[in-house]
Amino acid sequence: MHAERAGRRVLVVDDSKFVRTTFRSILSPSFMVLEEADGEAAWSVVSSDPSVVIVFTDLDMPRLDGFGLLGRIRGSSDARVRTMPVAIITGDEQAATKKRAREAGASSFISKSADAREVMVRIDRLLKMVGAASAPAAPPAPRPAPAAPVTRDALTGVLTARGLLSEGRRYYAVARRHATELSVLALRIDSHAGLARSAGAEVAEQLLGQIARVVLGALRSGDSLGRTAPDTFVLLAPGAAAQHVSAVARRVREQLENAQVGFRGTPIRIACSFGIASAALDGGATSIEDLLRLSLQRLAPAPRASASPGLGEEVERALRVLEKAGRSEALLNRVIAIAKALKAGQQ
Repeated sequence: MHAERAGRRVLVVDDSKFVRTTFRSILSPSFMVLEEADGEAAWSVVSSDPSVVIVFTDLDMPRLDGFGLLGRIRGSSDARVRTMPVAIITGDEQAATKKRAREAGASSFISKSADAREVMVRIDRLLKMVGAASAPAAPPAPRPAPAAPVTRDALTGVLTARGLLSEGRRYYAVARRHATELSVLALRIDSHAGLARSAGAEVAEQLLGQIARVVLGALRSGDSLGRTAPDTFVLLAPGAAAQHVSAVARRVREQLENAQVGFRGTPIRIACSFGIASAALDGGATSIEDLLRLSLQRLAPAPRASASPGLGEEVERALRVLEKAGRSEALLNRVIAIAKALKAGQQ
């Protein structure tokens, strides 16, 4: 960490966990990073934590949006808060949106697709704007060339969150252009945190590396796997329907549950959750970020033994109806039937 940045914090505000994770991976080598999912929570941090020196915020968020957060910051009676640099994280390149944000007090704009070098250059400029970066007494030594962006996770060898997002944008563009399918499968290892507490982080990470190999073994040529959080993987499956990735999820879950792993003679049960999103099924999704967010939101653990039998078959039949009939009345009736089955299984 750079000496002049030690102890300084940046706040990343976005309701997308994937976006927050991506920016954290870029910023954490140089800054302590705080995260919030909405403007109201962000305002509480900004107004109470004097170590926060820059805010990165999305505009479209629940409770208090980015424009509301900007208004509170620029209207604060505290000079520290009022003059704080605020960079807008944006996927909206419309001039009117930028003009409104600039008029509300935005200091800069950073695209959600920005690379690490661009983000760090913007930070240096923002800090200099408010005099937060101290000027050296002597001419600074030449900076080393920036390192190449890290796109592979050192532990598992799969893509980093940043690398996955880059691949996903490419897949999504192809799917839109050729009207083909693109499915996203999120996999969370629910037992990872507990294992790290009981056996230590090193053992938990070793196990995670083994899990990554199991998942990689289930992929087709052309699929991409990334690690978006310490306990979470995401699979991008271009050309594959949701039914296919659902079958992959079941196969991987069975392999993990039957895996012969242990710690100091004690068997370790691997518990995991899955969430699926699909360009065909999720008509409201307009970007790969939307599909990633939906898959993470839908993470659901393996069904309990008391759940209604045959529910998986009902879901499969609904998917087949969807493929044959599109968004028809038959599909609606099937969804209603599944909802009733789910409700009955939870009673």
